[in-house]
Amino acid sequence: MDLKTLIRRGALDLNRRWREGRMVVRGLLDTDHPVLAHVIPTRRCNLSCTYCNEYDTVSDPVPLEELYRRVDKLAELGISIITMSGGEPLLHPQLDDVFRRVRSRGVMASLITNGYLLTGERIRRLNDAGLEYLQISIDNVQPDEVSKKSLKVLDKKLQLLAKHAYFHVNINSVVGAGVKNPEDASLIAARARELGFMSTVGIIHDNGGQLRPLKDQEQRIYRRIRSMVKRSYSRMIYFQDNIAAGKPNKWRCRAGGRYLYICEDGLVHYCSQQRGYPGIPLEHYTTDHVREGYHSLKPCAPHCTISCVHKVSAIDFWRDPQNLRPPQFKPAGALVQLQTAE
Repeated sequence: MDLKTLIRRGALDLNRRWREGRMVVRGLLDTDHPVLAHVIPTRRCNLSCTYCNEYDTVSDPVPLEELYRRVDKLAELGISIITMSGGEPLLHPQLDDVFRRVRSRGVMASLITNGYLLTGERIRRLNDAGLEYLQISIDNVQPDEVSKKSLKVLDKKLQLLAKHAYFHVNINSVVGAGVKNPEDASLIAARARELGFMSTVGIIHDNGGQLRPLKDQEQRIYRRIRSMVKRSYSRMIYFQDNIAAGKPNKWRCRAGGRYLYICEDGLVHYCSQQRGYPGIPLEHYTTDHVREGYHSLKPCAPHCTISCVHKVSAIDFWRDPQNLRPPQFKPAGALVQLQTAE
């Protein structure tokens, strides 16, 4: 890394931390705005991991002007962070323009990607577009029939990120059902820290997405990687610990209020695994809908594994009991991977 990149990265990191602090303060003072939205610019993906239920191989990208309208609407609702997810969002040909629109509205810009399409030139374009956060989940050291998101394939991409990226990078390793070699998670986490990235650990559940405890070896690996975590405003260790032990969590899910999932069709859902609820077009979503989602009791919450929803709900655990009953959900535990952020 050259000196210019180091200085630029440090300055942007200080700016991000200040904005994160401002986001938390604003969230504590006002509950009538969402904090985080996941937006799907394309459902298509270049991979086909067997545990994933959030992709296809045929969908067209959402038109740029429609994405602009969705970003603008979220900004009007008072959103703090917009994350582009998928599918594989880097397959969208105008994603950089979307990030520029996000930043022009004073909103933080984030990306979840499988990393395959990253090059030095692509990373520099993301820098120029104003990207602030990027996450890659790496499932194993060697690719197998479950996942091709392996350290062997992606290590050169990680080196490019270490050399060129101005934005914050998180590498998420996984343990649990479907992982042939649990020790891989430790190797992936160690490599991430070696390259200067944040390292976190996620938990893959069985094919039905059911909550179940990790085996003894997996528990040891989980605790080892967790011990690498140093600090973060959003870390909620007890939540992950209960997931690892197969125990339910008692918390107030604010999906539909603090967290919004915007599918490729522009509908607002509580999360990726409860698609269809409430299923309201974003263009018609109002502050009253935000309040309704905030106050609605979610029956799937005790066994939920979606940590991003948990984290953005954390500032409201202590207040505002939920007294509204939403429509009947799908069975709890539909998600197969917990994506943990430090």
